[in-house]
Amino acid sequence: MTTPTRPVDHDLVRAAADVARTRCRGDNHTVAAAARARDGRIVTAVNAYHFTGGPCAELVLIGAAAAQGVYELDTIVAVGDRDRGVVPPCGRCRQALLDYFPDLGVVVGNGDRTRAVPIADLLPESYVRADHQLEAE
Repeated sequence: MTTPTRPVDHDLVRAAADVARTRCRGDNHTVAAAARARDGRIVTAVNAYHFTGGPCAELVLIGAAAAQGVYELDTIVAVGDRDRGVVPPCGRCRQALLDYFPDLGVVVGNGDRTRAVPIADLLPESYVRADHQLEAE
């Protein structure tokens, strides 16, 4: 059974789309992400494509948020360049987002099907890193 969806933060989607439109150029930066901090601020980032496996926009955003003193995120969305719309997080990003922000909402879908769902719903029966750490003696 999945958790009910949350309201879509349309301002957040617009912020990611604006960054995708204005900052994603060429093949190195093709996806933008935006996240709403618990205090209401919006943090944005773009991916850093590299043939060795550069980080996705969501992962860059985690670091950008920390650099701005933001350690609690409420909702995140990724938007592709060239009007590709909302892009769901890849498996690596889903795992990292779950580990960093287990209560995070993620905007997925496009058009009338856009919705915000809990990150845990995107990674059912997931590995939870904290559950497998050795307790300090």
